[in-house]
Amino acid sequence: MPDLRNASFKPTPTWYEDADTYWKAVPSSIGGMLGGLDQVHTPDIRDSRAFLTKLKSNPAVALSTKYACDCGAGIGRVTKHLLLPLFDRVDLVEQNPDFLHEARTSYLKPEEDLVPDMFATGLQLFTPPVGRYDVIWCQWVLSHLTDDDMAAFLGRCRQGLTSTGIVCVKENVAMDGYVVDSDDSSVTRSPVIFERIFSASGFKVIAKQSQTGFPRGLFEVCMWAIVPI
Repeated sequence: MPDLRNASFKPTPTWYEDADTYWKAVPSSIGGMLGGLDQVHTPDIRDSRAFLTKLKSNPAVALSTKYACDCGAGIGRVTKHLLLPLFDRVDLVEQNPDFLHEARTSYLKPEEDLVPDMFATGLQLFTPPVGRYDVIWCQWVLSHLTDDDMAAFLGRCRQGLTSTGIVCVKENVAMDGYVVDSDDSSVTRSPVIFERIFSASGFKVIAKQSQTGFPRGLFEVCMWAIVPI
């Protein structure tokens, strides 16, 4: 269970190993991806689609929809229901090989020609191919990175974007400070902390929206679209 809210966050020496152990015990299913909260799937995809559609319709953003990257993709829930209906091709990044096996052999099998690459790695180690992506979508995954590794990952994302590319972040948010969950090695950050890391990584926020329609008692969820400064 989450620990008390903290003004600072110091990861344990086995932070990433513990997260890997946790996720290896999670079923390769929609229920596993959503922590048993299957009911959040529909409002999640609905609001994410509205967020991306609004960005696409904004001439100041000039968003192309040729190629997206789904970070922390799991079995490809977001790829299948959000990204592939909007983008020509989507790559997956996921450190759990069992999830990628399920994506490749079953869940995304009908769309396999639209998913060129599946990268089996954690984001703390992932370097996007240079200039490939119009959108890098990060949902419920940056919580597993330390502050320094998040900043470094976002810095590498700058090189992975096209000239008009954007990074979209969708994460649980705390009212203030950090809320650390030692069970799965995750940390929920306040919006202020997220935006401080975005800025330190050389990005600015161009759109921000709160998730609606989730059950009461859950963390609030925020979406950001950020672009290199």
